[in-house]
Amino acid sequence: MKMNTFRALTCQEIESLEQFGNRAEDWSQVQVSDAFDAALFRNNVFMGRVWLGAMVQGYVHDGDLRLPEGIYNSMLCDAQVGSHCAIHNVKMLSGYSVGESCLLFNIDEMTASRPNIENDYPWIEPMNENGGRRIMPFSGMTIGDAYLWAKYRDHGAMVERLEQMTRERLATEEGCYGNVGSHCVIKNTRTVHNVAVLSDEETPSRIEDCIVLADGVVGYGSTCEYGCIAMRFVLGEHVHLEFGVRLNDTVVGDNSTIARCEVGNNIIFPAHEQHHNNSFLIAGVVMGQSNMAAGCTVGSNHNGRTADNEIVAGRGFWPGLCTSLKHSSSFASYTLLAKGSYPAELSITLPFSLVNNNASKGQLEVMPAYWWMYNMYALNRNITKFAKRDKRKKKAQHIVFNPFAPDTAEEMINARMLIKCWTEQAYLNFDKTKEKVEVLGYGLEKGKRRTVVLKSAQGYQAYEDMLIYYAMNTLTNDGAENAMPEASLGEGERIREWANLGGQLVAQQDLDILIRKIESGEVKSWDEVHEELDKLWEAYPAQCRKHAYQVLCDLSLTHSLNETQWQQYLQRYATIRQFVADQVRITRQKDEANLFRQMTYRNDAEMKAVLG
Repeated sequence: MKMNTFRALTCQEIESLEQFGNRAEDWSQVQVSDAFDAALFRNNVFMGRVWLGAMVQGYVHDGDLRLPEGIYNSMLCDAQVGSHCAIHNVKMLSGYSVGESCLLFNIDEMTASRPNIENDYPWIEPMNENGGRRIMPFSGMTIGDAYLWAKYRDHGAMVERLEQMTRERLATEEGCYGNVGSHCVIKNTRTVHNVAVLSDEETPSRIEDCIVLADGVVGYGSTCEYGCIAMRFVLGEHVHLEFGVRLNDTVVGDNSTIARCEVGNNIIFPAHEQHHNNSFLIAGVVMGQSNMAAGCTVGSNHNGRTADNEIVAGRGFWPGLCTSLKHSSSFASYTLLAKGSYPAELSITLPFSLVNNNASKGQLEVMPAYWWMYNMYALNRNITKFAKRDKRKKKAQHIVFNPFAPDTAEEMINARMLIKCWTEQAYLNFDKTKEKVEVLGYGLEKGKRRTVVLKSAQGYQAYEDMLIYYAMNTLTNDGAENAMPEASLGEGERIREWANLGGQLVAQQDLDILIRKIESGEVKSWDEVHEELDKLWEAYPAQCRKHAYQVLCDLSLTHSLNETQWQQYLQRYATIRQFVADQVRITRQKDEANLFRQMTYRNDAEMKAVLG
């Protein structure tokens, strides 16, 4: 709010305020708008410098709660309040700038103080508990910003520039340290300390019901409710913290829900679900579109002598019930972990796989392409559900939702090479006294026990079908399904390395250029970083199309496709699409035909009425 729109109180206004039970440390420090009605301010205490916006004889609504505009039974210290707010029973509001049309009700303590940026700024320590990846939160920080800063620590000059850019951004911010955007609702809350709440009429945020927040940023359209505690955090857009979650030193991606659990020292990419009492996520990067089942303890077991290990999981990570993992471990995209206590570190490089700790046989088992072969309904649903659930309005963080993208395609190409090598090794070591060849994987688990690759031949073929499905879906999604792609798409080397910056896929070579621009000072601010990422997002569809074409060329062992090869891929694609449709129906029917699933219903009509 602009300070030049405020004026000093008149003697008559001060007298009226005092008659309505208001007191001030110094009335000359209280500034008001021209449209000022003293009757809308009752039984308050004003300390320090206070700016009061225009209030009228009206109400601010939140569901069934209706409160009159104005400030009642509250204490304000060095605070700014926008127009048309309803502030009731706030025991202490200090150091905050409150936007317009906000509702603040029954708050014990809402305080902020501008820290010394050089010494006592509240850093976040994500990904690693030893503080070696610490970052400074700021309003407008995206998940990609946090990951870029925390991950690429080997680029020391860039890390220094990012810190400098952040300090410059914070130094130019005017007014109070704590900020509450317009149309925000904060009610029945215990403590809010040094928090920026991004909110507006289009995407209001909510904080309610016994909340404790400290040193963080609440993104647009987010909610914190029902007893959650969060300290040193950044929430993206449309994030929900609820039902007693304990969260610290964590960046949470857009469209995520976290409840009832313990989460600390992480960067979590968009579309993450974790809402069970006994789940646990510590010191890791989870690249979104993920789900943590009940009983998961991801990051609870440190193998080092200090707490400096990490967990890195690609998008689509899904550890099953009561899964326990050891630090340090990494997982390819769309890894599904069967329930169990995994005794050693894991490095699962096969995407879309099922991993099982077979304790009875003393071996680790990995089935490549499991999602494609046996879980098509869930995989197909993932293609659309995350986009449908995207309720964001601002969309500052770019996100790739499709499971079939350049990053997963490169993982599948690498997985096919690994399976081929392991299969050749298995045949070389084959004991003819045994009935069948058993393919063993190497480098997937630390330790001496065996890792058995289940259905390796089927998985190898499934990866090929998935690559064709990805490539043809990318090349024909404009409706011209019979058009031969331009041969120029095959020129140059295929981009093999892709970075995931908070959900946005960026060619590693382009990210390297961006890093050099930041280090050299060509990119001078976070806004300019975001502009560069916007340009890369605009270029992504063309890059993806080129990559898809080159994947087909790689499968065909050529640099460009001829008409015959293209027609063959069109026919193959039609067959694969029919396979996908059939498998979606078949895998869904497994649930519908399950007698145990049906037994809780009196008849088919009841089941259809409930399940649809």
